Order: sequence, then C-alpha cells, then structure tokens
Amino acid sequence: MQNINAAVQELLDREAIRDCLYRYCRGVDRADEDALRSAYWEDAIDRHGPYQGSAAGFIEWALKALPGFERSIHQITNVLIEFQPDGAAVESQFTAYQRAPNAEGVMQQFLLMGRYADWFEKRGAEWRVKRRTVIYDWVEEQPLPAESEAERFGVRQPIGGKKPDDAVYELLSSAAVRRAVTA
Repeated sequence: MQNINAAVQELLDREAIRDCLYRYCRGVDRADEDALRSAYWEDAIDRHGPYQGSAAGFIEWALKALPGFERSIHQITNVLIEFQPDGAAVESQFTAYQRAPNAEGVMQQFLLMGRYADWFEKRGAEWRVKRRTVIYDWVEEQPLPAESEAERFGVRQPIGGKKPDDAVYELLSSAAVRRAVTA
C-alpha cells in the first residue's frame, strides 16, 4: 500500500508542477499579475534574458513591458521532472511568439524557443519555482503581417487579449459564480 500511496503522490506532484508552468504562461501572455506571482515563491530568483534578479523584480519588469505587447503566446512541452529530497529539478521546453515594439517604438515579431531550467520547491502542499534560468536555443525575427488584425482574423472571434479583457477571464468568472451558487 505504501508504494501505491507514494506513486500517487508523485503523480499529484508532477501535475502540480505542470500546472504551475502553465500558470506562468497565462501570466506572461495575458499580463496577469496574479498568475505570474502564483508561479514563484516570494524569495525566488529569475535569470531571464536581460533581467537577472528576484522573481518579484522580474514580475514588475515584465508587467511594465507586457501591456505594450500586441501578441504573446507561450507553449510548454517536454517537461522533465527529477525529484530530489529537497525539491525538483525541472526542464521544460518553450516556444514563444511575441509581437511588441522595440525601444524606438517600431513593432517587431519574434519566434523564441528555449528551455526553462527550474528548481521547484514544495512548501506545504504547493509547488512553485524557487530558481529559474531561461536558456535560449532559437531566436528568429519574423516579418510583420501586412494586413490588420481585423483583416487577418475576420470572423474568428474573439481575439486574444490581456487580463481582464481576454475571454478566458469571463469563463473563469462564470465558473466562480457557478461554484458560489451551488455551495
């Protein structure tokens, strides 16, 4: 019975780590401060391209830049989790598409691919990032589309946006209301 309990706990821990990685992606792509903060411990550090310092500082840095991003999509794959007595070493691959103005205000579009090398710690029942290093494996500047978003998306609505305007927040809000009504 003990081995079954340990195996089930490991599966739960793996899923909690993956969920944390996905919350981070939502936080970056939707400029969702709560989701970003929920991915890191308060004392975490982040080495993230030009930013190196506390995770709290990274979040502040990112939240200043993210509203100017016209588009941002992150995908996580190949999540490898190696449990150790005091935490977990986690390597995950990411693909990010980002369209944002450069320092001169000129819009640029990039395809970025790389890996998050994370040290996760479990505190209580919760797993979060304690230390992150972003490893870049591919950067490609892409040409900007000639057509406007209205022309490109056409009837494909709604178009993704930032918090609270993205449609996922309406879904999350209505789910919370349903839970409150049935409680």
